[in-house]
Amino acid sequence: MNPVAEGEEARHHRRMKATQDDKTFTLTGRYWSGTFPIEELPKQLAFYRDQREKFPKANGAYDATIAALEKLEKEIGS
Repeated sequence: MNPVAEGEEARHHRRMKATQDDKTFTLTGRYWSGTFPIEELPKQLAFYRDQREKFPKANGAYDATIAALEKLEKEIGS
């Protein structure tokens, strides 16, 4: 992979946001978004941590999602 493509890939991985209301949270990325019941936050966080562990060659693909979910977890005190 050339340096430009690597840089663009790295920027892509940093684009993830988690927002919430009383009953749900939404993950929003560059290419997709998903809304889940708030009680699934620990399950989703465990899933993405597991993916990162299982697929180290993904080169940080799950880091932004994990960071967004961890930030949300701290905000709501899960």
